[in-house]
Amino acid sequence: MLHYIMRRLLYGIIVLFLMTIVSFVIIQLPPGDYLTTYIAQLSRSGQVVDKAQALSLRKQYGLDQPVYIQYFKWMREMLHGNFGMSFAWNKPVTELIAERLPLTIMISFLTLSFLYAMGIAIGIYSATHQYSVGDYTFTVIGFAGLAIPNFLFALVLMFIFYKYFDFNAAGLFSKQYLLQEAWSLGKFVDMLKHLLLAMIVVGTAGTAWLIRIMRGCLLDELGKQYVITARAKGVEERTLLFKYPVRVAINPIVSTIGWELSYVISGQAITSIVLGLPTVGPLLYSALLNQDMYLAGSVIVVLCSLTVIGTVISDILLAWIDPRIRFENKRD
Repeated sequence: MLHYIMRRLLYGIIVLFLMTIVSFVIIQLPPGDYLTTYIAQLSRSGQVVDKAQALSLRKQYGLDQPVYIQYFKWMREMLHGNFGMSFAWNKPVTELIAERLPLTIMISFLTLSFLYAMGIAIGIYSATHQYSVGDYTFTVIGFAGLAIPNFLFALVLMFIFYKYFDFNAAGLFSKQYLLQEAWSLGKFVDMLKHLLLAMIVVGTAGTAWLIRIMRGCLLDELGKQYVITARAKGVEERTLLFKYPVRVAINPIVSTIGWELSYVISGQAITSIVLGLPTVGPLLYSALLNQDMYLAGSVIVVLCSLTVIGTVISDILLAWIDPRIRFENKRD
């Protein structure tokens, strides 16, 4: 088992290194750079930047060097725990990410908990009550969750909360707590209320998808011969369900944890902009618009790292849940 985990970690490190190259190259593909965008903004505001000033600024930002030199400098700094300076914010990238990462992780953890708890539970119910009223109801809700964009769902919920409950769901805190620096129980509860809306909005589409996967896989397992034989021998339905079919049917869902970690964070971008939440998503969005390459590249590296970590966790959980995976690993 230890050899299996170490091999997965090694693969993850190699993938992460390759992703740093790919992300840095992709960020450099659009014409121009941050300085081009910055000079254009100054020109629109009436300020004239001559060629000498432009060359000086380009040298100051290190944009006069080839792309591969910029990449190696960035990698050297990252190995020392420094992700470079953000051009647009004029602050260290590590500081910007550190300011927003705790809230992002909190929302992601709450969303994943909501997503998997609801998706698996409803999927099991729909499979064991096939073609019932509840099954049809959850199917309709599932398709609606997949079809409605997250930002539109966020706007609808914000309107409902404000009109019928007199609660402004935008932002992280209500007005009475915005200027309050010290934490209190009321401020913490108010923050949880705002985070609850973000959790529901971001998790709805993923929950709907998981319901369909869990339902289909479990229905496939329930129709197999070993389940029919166990029922014929008088095995209790609950014991039969959770000891065998559910453990097998849950494998495809467990294998997607690595994707869901990065999806939840990157999927928060537009939703966080609509809700006014200071998470990593809007930071990445603004960095891409401004061609702030070190900030954008660092956020992408963080997302890739979460994907790699989630994939390793998925592999470990799969090996723990399904003995066949451990057997195949030993045979290899």
